[in-house]
Amino acid sequence: MIYKVIGVMSGSSLDGLDIAFTELQEIAGKWNYEIIYASCLEYDAEWKQKLASSTHLPAIDYQLLHTEYGRFIGKKINEFIDTNNLHHQVSIISSHGHTTFHLPGKKMTHQLGDGSAIAAETALPVTSDLRSLDIALGGQGAPIVPLGEKLLFGDYNYFLNIGGIANISINKENEIVAYDVCAANRVLNMLAGEKNLAFDDEGKISSHGHIHEDLLEKLNALAYYNQPHPKSLANSFGTDIVYPLLKSFNLNLEDTLCTYTEHICRQLKKSLGEYTQNEVQKLFITGGGAFNSFLIDRLQKNLKEINFEIF
Repeated sequence: MIYKVIGVMSGSSLDGLDIAFTELQEIAGKWNYEIIYASCLEYDAEWKQKLASSTHLPAIDYQLLHTEYGRFIGKKINEFIDTNNLHHQVSIISSHGHTTFHLPGKKMTHQLGDGSAIAAETALPVTSDLRSLDIALGGQGAPIVPLGEKLLFGDYNYFLNIGGIANISINKENEIVAYDVCAANRVLNMLAGEKNLAFDDEGKISSHGHIHEDLLEKLNALAYYNQPHPKSLANSFGTDIVYPLLKSFNLNLEDTLCTYTEHICRQLKKSLGEYTQNEVQKLFITGGGAFNSFLIDRLQKNLKEINFEIF
C-alpha cells in the first residue's frame, strides 16, 4: 500500500515550520519512503514571539492562538500544495504542531495548531495531537519518532536527533529505548540571539571559546540527568533552568557557547555509554544540530571513546 502524506512540524528551537510531501510504501510488513518535496518556512519575528510567549497567555488567548496557528499552518500547506502542484495527490496531513506545555508526570501535554482549523483551511483529512494518547497511557510522549526510525531505517540501531532538545532512540532486539537527553538548539539559539543572530552558524562562535570547567560541572550536576529513563523534557528546562544558570557565570558569549556545546556532547556520551560494544556502533544523526560543525566535531571526539561513530 502507498500512502501520500504531508507532514508538518514545528520544533522547539523556533527556527521555522517544516513541511514535507512523502510517499510511504508498505509491502509485506516492509516499509520504505521517498521525500518528494520539502520546505522549511522561517517564522517572522511576530510568529516567533507568539510561539515563544504562548505559555504565559491567559487561557482564552491561548485557545485563540491555538486556532490562529492552526489556520496559519493550513494556509502554509495550501501554498506548499500550490507551489509543488500537489492538488488531488495528498491523502492525509499529519501535523505535530508546536509543543508548549509538556508535563508527562501529570499526564498532560499540549501542542499549538488546531487540527480542525488545518482541515478547514485545506479541505483534507488531518491527524494531529500526536503525543496525547501515549501521555494518557502513562508514557512520556517524547521523542515521537522511534517507531518510524525502526521501520524506515533498519540498517541502524542508534539514532540521535539534535533539535531544540537532543534525544536518542535505541532499537534493541525486542524493545525500543527512547528519551530526551538535554536541551540543545533551544539554548544555543537563545545565546546566539544575544548577538541578534538566529543561530551560531556552523558553531563558529562556539569554536572560538574555551570550556569553563566550573560551569560545565554545574550543568552536568542538574537533577534531570540522574533520573532513569524513560524521561522527557519540556522547553522550560532550557529556558527557565539552563539559560539562567549559564548567565549566572557572566562569561563572554564564546566561552558560554563553547561550554554548553561540550555539555551537550558529554551528556550524549553518558547516555550512549551504557550501549558500548567491542565493535564500532553506527549513530544516525538528524536535526538542525547536525549542521553545527563544531558541535559534531566535539561529539565525534567524545563518542569515539565509547566506540561510536557518526553517520
